[in-house]
Amino acid sequence: MSSCCVTGFNWDGKPSGKEEKIAGLNTYVAGSNSDVAILMIHDVFGWTFTNLRLLADHFAKEVNATVYLPDFFGGEVIEPAMLSDPAKRGQFDLMAFIGRNTKEIRYPEIEKTARELKESKGYKKIGTIGYCYGGWAVFQLGAKGKGLVDCISTPHPSLLTKEEIDAVGVPVQILAPEHDPQYTAELKEHSLKVIPTLGVDFDYQYFPGIAHGFAAKGDKNDPKQKAALERAKNSAVAWFSQYLHLNA
Repeated sequence: MSSCCVTGFNWDGKPSGKEEKIAGLNTYVAGSNSDVAILMIHDVFGWTFTNLRLLADHFAKEVNATVYLPDFFGGEVIEPAMLSDPAKRGQFDLMAFIGRNTKEIRYPEIEKTARELKESKGYKKIGTIGYCYGGWAVFQLGAKGKGLVDCISTPHPSLLTKEEIDAVGVPVQILAPEHDPQYTAELKEHSLKVIPTLGVDFDYQYFPGIAHGFAAKGDKNDPKQKAALERAKNSAVAWFSQYLHLNA
């Protein structure tokens, strides 16, 4: 991961959901549909990040789903003030943070949460969306043969590998900015070459002139970024609405 993962803008607004526990983890929950769930996997700013909670509220209302945003960083929180404070960003050791939150450490928690949604809470349809850090995880949840989720979506994924792309077995949506040191041109090309051969529905959307992080931390005061983040939100809403509702 790189410095683009800790840059961006905070959004104004007050989330309207609640906090509870799922799979033993603190979780922000929005919505009340007992049949349809969306598991959000956060970026480096974690489960308390207002921007992601506001997105969860949108998905809950616009998709008609219950949205779960759990804490997959073991209680560690990066203050959103870092987004507007270069000095704080300079003091933050991103690689050490990622070392505390490797795939090997966090994926078991992520899979356990998805299983609890499916098996204990009994949701009939489950989708998952991962922002930045969460991008690799949705591909693992959607791997062939797992049967955990019905579709996945990821804006500007980080830490994603070709092997994870090759293994996907459910409908997949990728929201890809032009400028992205994490979801590189090579990974974009690989996705476009391989996923259409896997027998799954595939929605690839390209955002010219837009940079990594836009869908969760874009500048709403910049017309181009605002249009891009709104397009990303609306695209995810349409994707989940198509694949998660029981008459789909």
